[in-house]
Amino acid sequence: MEKGELKILNKGEEEEMELQGYRLCRWRLALVGFGVLCTGGFLLLLLYWMPEWCVKSTCTRTTARDAEVVLLRSTDEFRRWFLARVRVMLAPGSNPFHSLETQTTSPSSSPSSPSSPFSSPSPSPLANGHTPLPSDGSPAQELIRKFSDYQPTQIRYFTFHSTKYYWNDEMQNFKVLTGLEDLEVSCSTIHSEHSAGLTRNQQEYRRLFFGVNEIAVKVPSVFKLLIKEVLNPFYIFQLFSVILWSADEYYYYAVAIVFMSVISIATSLYTIKKQYIMLHDMVAAHSIVRVSVCRANNDVEETLSTDLVPGDVVVIPSNGTIMPCDAVLISGTCIVNESMLTGESVPVTKTNLPNPLPGEQEGADSAYNTEEHKRHTLFCGTNVIQTRFYTGELVKAVVVRTGFSTAKGQLVRSILYPKPTDFKLYRDAYLFLLCLVAVAGIGFIYSIVLSVMNEVPAKTIIIESLDIITITVPPALPAAMTAGIVYAQRRLKQIGIFCISPQRINICGQINLVCFDKTGTLTEDGLDMWGVQRVEGGRFHLSEESAHKENLVKSQFVACMATCHSLTKIEGQLSGDPLDLKMFEATGWILEEATEEETALHNRIMPTVVRPPKQLLPSQPDVSAEQDMELAELSSLYEIGIVRQFPFSSALQRMSVVSRTLGEKCMDAYMKGAPEVVASLCKKESVPENFAEVLEGYTKQGFRVIALAHRRLGSKLNWHKVQNVNRDYIEANLEFLGLIIMQNKLKAETPGVLQDLHRANIRTIMVTGDNMLTAISVARDCGMILPEDTVIIADALPPHDGQAAKITWRYADKPSRTTRFEEINISLENEGHVEELKTQQLYHFAMNGKSFAIIAEHFPDMLQKLVLHGTVFARMAPDQKTQLIETLQGVDYFVGMCGDGANDCGALKRAHSGISLSELEASVASPFTSRTPNISCVPSLIREGRAALITSFCVFKFMALYSIIQYISVTLLYSVLSNLGDFQFLFIDIAIILLIVFTMSLNPAWKELVSRRPPSGLISGPLLFSVLTQIIICLSFQTITFLWVQKQPWYEVWTPATDVCNHSDHLNVSELNSTEVDEHNIQNFENTSLFYVSSFQYLIVAIVFSKGKPFRQPSYKNWPFVLSAVSLYFFLLFIMFHPVEGIDKFLEIVCVPFEWRLKLFLIIVVNAAVSVLVETFILDIVLWKLAFSRDKQANYGVTPAAPTPQGVIDLQAYKCLFRLCPRKTTPKARYMHLAQELSVDPDWPPKPTTTTEAKPRPENGSAYEIIIHS
Repeated sequence: MEKGELKILNKGEEEEMELQGYRLCRWRLALVGFGVLCTGGFLLLLLYWMPEWCVKSTCTRTTARDAEVVLLRSTDEFRRWFLARVRVMLAPGSNPFHSLETQTTSPSSSPSSPSSPFSSPSPSPLANGHTPLPSDGSPAQELIRKFSDYQPTQIRYFTFHSTKYYWNDEMQNFKVLTGLEDLEVSCSTIHSEHSAGLTRNQQEYRRLFFGVNEIAVKVPSVFKLLIKEVLNPFYIFQLFSVILWSADEYYYYAVAIVFMSVISIATSLYTIKKQYIMLHDMVAAHSIVRVSVCRANNDVEETLSTDLVPGDVVVIPSNGTIMPCDAVLISGTCIVNESMLTGESVPVTKTNLPNPLPGEQEGADSAYNTEEHKRHTLFCGTNVIQTRFYTGELVKAVVVRTGFSTAKGQLVRSILYPKPTDFKLYRDAYLFLLCLVAVAGIGFIYSIVLSVMNEVPAKTIIIESLDIITITVPPALPAAMTAGIVYAQRRLKQIGIFCISPQRINICGQINLVCFDKTGTLTEDGLDMWGVQRVEGGRFHLSEESAHKENLVKSQFVACMATCHSLTKIEGQLSGDPLDLKMFEATGWILEEATEEETALHNRIMPTVVRPPKQLLPSQPDVSAEQDMELAELSSLYEIGIVRQFPFSSALQRMSVVSRTLGEKCMDAYMKGAPEVVASLCKKESVPENFAEVLEGYTKQGFRVIALAHRRLGSKLNWHKVQNVNRDYIEANLEFLGLIIMQNKLKAETPGVLQDLHRANIRTIMVTGDNMLTAISVARDCGMILPEDTVIIADALPPHDGQAAKITWRYADKPSRTTRFEEINISLENEGHVEELKTQQLYHFAMNGKSFAIIAEHFPDMLQKLVLHGTVFARMAPDQKTQLIETLQGVDYFVGMCGDGANDCGALKRAHSGISLSELEASVASPFTSRTPNISCVPSLIREGRAALITSFCVFKFMALYSIIQYISVTLLYSVLSNLGDFQFLFIDIAIILLIVFTMSLNPAWKELVSRRPPSGLISGPLLFSVLTQIIICLSFQTITFLWVQKQPWYEVWTPATDVCNHSDHLNVSELNSTEVDEHNIQNFENTSLFYVSSFQYLIVAIVFSKGKPFRQPSYKNWPFVLSAVSLYFFLLFIMFHPVEGIDKFLEIVCVPFEWRLKLFLIIVVNAAVSVLVETFILDIVLWKLAFSRDKQANYGVTPAAPTPQGVIDLQAYKCLFRLCPRKTTPKARYMHLAQELSVDPDWPPKPTTTTEAKPRPENGSAYEIIIHS
């Protein structure tokens, strides 16, 4: 193995990293130590900020296996560096799932396990078969003593982001050990090998690797947080500035900056500490609870949850608990509230893991996976409300994952170690700061040259030249940049939107596409029963309003409606999925669950029983006197017991139950689900021929359609066999019973909000798990698709029987019929410059989850073209929603996602801005959570995002100008060996800058969304033009002032004896300060003139930059800002025209003639007029319009909404621009570039009578072939 070999950790996962091994080198350490001493500790700081430099300067490269230190680098776009120390622990074995007894008795003879992630001299068989997950080096000595015959093994590991990585000899790499899943154990293996529990020795041994079962969010001490905060490069720069100012005797300003820094650090520490405490309290609720654990000898013992390890079997108490780990149910059922993880408050029923019998088909016994088997998995942090259990056989679950490996642990890790927010604004801000540093460099050299020429002492040269750098990089910049976001967060909270990731507020200002879930988001959560349409003998009956009729009470159709659900009673109230509730309520039946006392009397689980009310049952004939009364009562009873549930699965799109009618020998299977899926599992003869037409008729009208089916099971299938039977066995050869038609009403706010978004050129997309035609109908109803727009459905088929994958294109309203074929090739090459854009074609693509998966796999570059106009994505699984978000981001959209938090967790977290409509304030599934249960929060969030983004630009531009204006003043004064005074600096930085910067951020968002977006970065034409023109204006007027004052007839080099104002008593005051004046030369005419002009310039640029419409409310509505600006203007004009001796003395201002004050006032007025003229008229009217017309999505045929009159005008303007500027332009965003290509492609969009086939080309992706049907 090469020394320089690079290892990849977590390959293909979100946390993929490159790893390099290093060994500490003593002579390098000594050299670095010497360097640290020589640089006064600065080198140590540099190595702290740059982990890669730290490792490379103190270590030498080695193999990963022998590494003492590992250097990690993320493979994402941020390419961040981390270092971790490799540790060694001693354990009596090398694999946590080996049996210690086996190892000690026969260490050499035991066969090697292929699944073992660790190699040891003598590997032994798995005791309870899984893959290890390590622990902290908890004392292993006692265990080693117990098994003294076995040679202790050295195990190498390192900890990174609360996860342990162990060296794996087989893989020759470090590996994370998560728990039971790593072994890919099958469901039947969990039942056969893991349901007995562990011995105490096995548990202790595993704990060496897995550690304490705890999501330990350690709240750092204030001292630790303080050190971390103070070592921020910015505060180090401030410390450097303070030392420098103190050396130059600018004590007051230094103290003011220290005071500001202390407040800033204290606020930051308070916020960080509060967040840590909140997170700690959130996870502490379940971290230590008492649990009952089954031991291998059938004993049940009480222990603390912190002792649990994967493989332990825990007993779930009947009164419920908060889960301390991830565990899979192996017996019984539980009702769980998972709102902590998903934001969904509807309780979920969890059933025991299926245990396929050996004789059943192989596909049934799949490897256990928490995602696939989540309906059988109890997740850490979720609340088990109640359990249904067996007598003698308690509700048991096998621990699958513990600590940070659990679902909640991963969630907490993502909060503790968030990815940096990649946003152009922040990248540009650093670039801008570098530009300021470059400007400072020029001033630095200029001041040195000037001072040397004037023979200034060396100490003064050093201090004054370094002072230029501290002036150019403003110390209040980070606090000022954060202010706008903090205010926006506060405003969002007032309208019921909570944010756990404040940095994302700015990104919300860039959103140009929003994906919406349908049910519960665009439409009402609840469904109303519209009617039913039963099937008998393979034919549809006429539709009926309800099934609540006497003649139907004993029909299979009503029995299916009454039994096929996951409802349960919690405190006497029916609870469960809203659809199930509506369906059950429509039958009018009664649901009864067994009490604990009743359950204890039976040898098996008491089923949930459903029965019709007595008044619905047909009346019984008169009972003869000799007949047994009890028997008659029994015969009149009609109730059905639900024996086994197969819960609803998003992937399978169906649920089923096995039930038994009282008095019947055979059991029945009932199924409900998506009509297409249910029909495919039924006998063909039982499905009506016109099934597709009837279904299409309902879905086109926007109804939610559920199909029902039934099957009579054989008498051999007894209760015990049913508990272990495979789902696929039950869900086959069913009889089709008919359709339930539910109405899903649009929320009142939906059409209006979507109209607002369309007007603002923000695309809207529907991503739902519902039927395609229903989704298209809802999209039309809510205005997402306009009535005159065409919808093209993409039906993709996977390759089969040697045929390539293909896509059939058809209209949603007119399904195509196929006949003759002819072939055409689609060219995918760029056609070059687009002289004129095609008139926007109003078409939309729609597809289901299956087609989406096939297109993503076989037509990857076609997918990017489809998402440009894809509006409806139906039958989408949760992971496909996430994949769609990634595809949209891949073509440079800024994507928002709005969902109810249930199936949308992945998509909500992946989008630039995920908004969960949940009543739970602490829904950690998405960055934003809205208490308002409708989509009206989306425009509000985008408006606030835009306002926060524009505020960030305003503040940054203002801070840049502030530092440049001060830099110009100081540079000009340096030429006469003068400077600004200590209190002048103090007045400018505290009274003007801080007051203005914190009030100019208070402008609320504009009341409506406009059709243009703010720029995403500082490095854009209009913004640079704005900053540069204002710099030139300020430079010009300061230079004019500086030169003009020296040309005045009364001008002379100022001394304490100077009296140009004819104030004879002024001499005495000046003489008192003669020593100070002599030393720093602060008091002179140039200083006073520049102080007045520059002070007004700060206020002028603040007003000019504080933009209002179209993204923020006008500045005159921001009364704190107006009050601050007016007060400062009044104060400055007052001291300029009416000198006050005390103020003049404090600010070290000298008296100047009245006519010069009038001239200064004239300079200030002209300066203000020029600044306003350039910013408002030239920039806003000419440059912004030009830049924004280029940025419009509508110009690229991307927005599905009909073009507004303004859009048409902009399109014409854009064409004119092309004629005026015939140079080749390529749009920056990839979606614009693609739209430009497609606008000149005659074969796009594909005609509805065509089929596109995949024709793979080995050398370069795939080509397509269109086959046209006449």
